[in-house]
Amino acid sequence: MFGTESSLSMFLNTLTPKFYVALTGTSSLISGLILIFEWWYFRKYGTSFIEQVSVSHLRPLLGGVDNSSPTNSNSSNGDADSNRQSVSECKVWRNPLNLFRGAEYNRYTWVTGREPLTYYDMNLSAQDHQTFFTCDSDHLRQADAIMQKAWRERNPQARISAAHESLELEDCATASILLAEEEATTIVEAEKLFKQALKTGEGCYRRSQQLQHHGAQYEAQHRRDTNVLVYIKRRLAMCSRKLGRTREAVKMLRDLMKEFPLLSMFNIHENLLESLLELQNYADVQAVLAKYDDISLPKSATICYTAALLKARAVSDKFSPEAASRRGLSTAEMNAVEAIHRAVEFNPHVPKYLLEMKSVILPPEHILKRGDSEAIAYAFFHLQHWKRVEGALNLLHCTWEGTFRMIPYPLEKGHLFYPYPICTETADRELLPTVFHEVSVYPKKELPFFILFTAGLCSFTAMLALLTHQFPELMGVFAKAFLSTLFAPLNFIMEKVESILPSSLWHQLTRI
Repeated sequence: MFGTESSLSMFLNTLTPKFYVALTGTSSLISGLILIFEWWYFRKYGTSFIEQVSVSHLRPLLGGVDNSSPTNSNSSNGDADSNRQSVSECKVWRNPLNLFRGAEYNRYTWVTGREPLTYYDMNLSAQDHQTFFTCDSDHLRQADAIMQKAWRERNPQARISAAHESLELEDCATASILLAEEEATTIVEAEKLFKQALKTGEGCYRRSQQLQHHGAQYEAQHRRDTNVLVYIKRRLAMCSRKLGRTREAVKMLRDLMKEFPLLSMFNIHENLLESLLELQNYADVQAVLAKYDDISLPKSATICYTAALLKARAVSDKFSPEAASRRGLSTAEMNAVEAIHRAVEFNPHVPKYLLEMKSVILPPEHILKRGDSEAIAYAFFHLQHWKRVEGALNLLHCTWEGTFRMIPYPLEKGHLFYPYPICTETADRELLPTVFHEVSVYPKKELPFFILFTAGLCSFTAMLALLTHQFPELMGVFAKAFLSTLFAPLNFIMEKVESILPSSLWHQLTRI
């Protein structure tokens, strides 16, 4: 054992400072080259080369399965060609399934003491009401003139008082709408008021329809009366849906879409899709999707994720990630995975809500497409439909993260859709109550561990090279002390082995 220690000591004593400089400099150079290669590969492919090799080749040997491995996509890039455009600003849309303020939002406030709607969101609704429920000729009727002021009121009690004052003068459809939305404390009360508004609204619509071509004033009145009638019928259908009369709601929505086919901007088909999913009428859901999931029409989370749900439904009950990794994906499974990837790229915030990795709150009255607000609104109404399809959430869990490996890096390039807007986080913070909700942001591609490790190793070795060059004698002493400490456990084991084994046998082993 003494011979081993003396050999090690002699070896360390023969090392010169130039050796340590060369050693650390070489290590730093190699680490730097690895870092440059890893960074180039990550910028081009969005993943670490070392990490990819370890996951693809080493992990299967150890019995692991990569549940989020991307699949080859053979889908058409039609959406990319038609929708790829630079988005200068984020457009906010009215939530097609927004709740009732009096019967739902206010009840939440009574129970929790929290305000579910932000001032910005309610201000947008006030602007919508003034746009759709008023016109320049309202001053000709006293009831309409009162309601024109009521929609501008910020105080809810002032609006409600004005609506009652308007109804005392004469039947007014917009006054009944305001009371149904804000004063009614139950859906039953709201439905009663909407039915009252429907009678008045239909009469106003028929009269203005006959006079619509008699001048700009009558055109504006007809447009306003059309908006009022469509709003009332839609909310009545939503009341039926909330009260469990889903088939009745479906019929009302279908009739409304037939009566006003050009008003697709109101997204009534999203209400219809949700009601059909509740009835588990998947054939009719597919028929609606075939009409609205078109290359020329704007997409939404409801469209993309409902299409993914239908594709997943065909294979999810028998899907197993272990079996799929052994035999590969079938055609149906490939279509389902591609549909999920498409949906996740459109709105990447939805899966965390569907998988209950993040808490769902009450949806706002306005949503930002591809934003956190749209994800909340979709999950709030559609989570139950995903749970009803056996294995659908499991398939989503296994595949949704693979989307981000398919999107070219940097993320601004996009893949199937136009690039993800960078303004969504700012708009969502205005729409969502950030006091008790953490706004979800686009899942950025984080630097892989191997790139961070290589960068740290390169920096450390470069620092050692610099110190060794400046203080060669001190670093030599430090290196000898470090190596002695490093080999201390080995020396201890060698001593123990030498004390146990016979000296002759130990002599033969050392010779070997």
